[in-house]
Amino acid sequence: MKIISIFASMLLIAACSAPAQTGLKDTFADHFYIGAALNEAEITGTDAAGVELIKQNFNSIVAENCMKSEEIHPEEGVYDFTLADKFVEFGEANDMFIIGHCLVWHSQLAKWFAYDDNGNYVTPEVLKQRMKDHITTIVTRYKGRIHGWDVVNEAIVEDGSYRKSPFYEILGEEFIPLAFQYAHEADPDAELYLNDYGMNVPGRRETYVRIANDLKAKGLRIDAIGMQGHMGMDYPDMTEFEESIEAFAGTGCNVMITEWDMSALPTVNMGANVSDTVAFRAAMNPYPDGLPEDVSTEWNSRMKSFMDLFIKHSDVITRVTAWGVSDNDSWKNDWPMKGRMEYPLLFDRNLQPKPFLNEYTK
Repeated sequence: MKIISIFASMLLIAACSAPAQTGLKDTFADHFYIGAALNEAEITGTDAAGVELIKQNFNSIVAENCMKSEEIHPEEGVYDFTLADKFVEFGEANDMFIIGHCLVWHSQLAKWFAYDDNGNYVTPEVLKQRMKDHITTIVTRYKGRIHGWDVVNEAIVEDGSYRKSPFYEILGEEFIPLAFQYAHEADPDAELYLNDYGMNVPGRRETYVRIANDLKAKGLRIDAIGMQGHMGMDYPDMTEFEESIEAFAGTGCNVMITEWDMSALPTVNMGANVSDTVAFRAAMNPYPDGLPEDVSTEWNSRMKSFMDLFIKHSDVITRVTAWGVSDNDSWKNDWPMKGRMEYPLLFDRNLQPKPFLNEYTK
């Protein structure tokens, strides 16, 4: 019995003295937060393996869907905080930098939000009040708990003009400063961000630089500009992307790489005929059983080039967030056709890190 007891004690000491398993958050700790968007299965713990992967590798999280208008505020005066509360609690329990996404966005907008009972746009006064109620209620609920908010999402199109969203068509350019004002009033300590895709495009870049400068000139808080990283093998142009990082930093804002993923499949042209034919399905789903080695090598090389770019500018880039955890989670699966297999995230379907990440742990 004594020998067994001594052996057990030795095992316990060895286990306690073994170094903690490191993850991406440790690898990039000197550069920026490394984050992921969480889906419902991860937030609720249903995906136990995914939860463990998140805890080990990420020190920032963002709500993938549960804080969007149609989810959290489906009817006027009716809020559903069930999943959002669990999301925040998960981040707090694991000492993470928590991002709320998003307060004002034209897509996934609750159907009632911008319309009256007759289906017509509400008046500017009504929309302002609805925006204020929505933002104040949500931000106040998580005051001091959510560290930063995507206040306005995807407001500008490629040529630099404002998207013809209900917010713009009713309120004009005023809707953006109003949203930032309402968010800051609800939680003066929370960071506030603009966020959009295709931020390498010069027209969109120039307008966001102007908006950020205008917000600052009005005395409104804006902490960072989020550059959505939805990429492909042939876009965005890396030189343009870097020029945007530098331009946004020139406003005095930090830069955040948000919603990062990179498609390994041919870029989808939605203007093409997408009828369900055998030829189309084969062209759109070329790798149903896994990426060929040469495609994987090219994908990893391009991902590493972008990560190197982020590290190069880590004096202004404060967060890099993947839009999902593993390839299983990606919104790109099953789009634009059911069964399409994608490979765009940092971890594969076996929850293993993609090869390019190993280059940073040598």
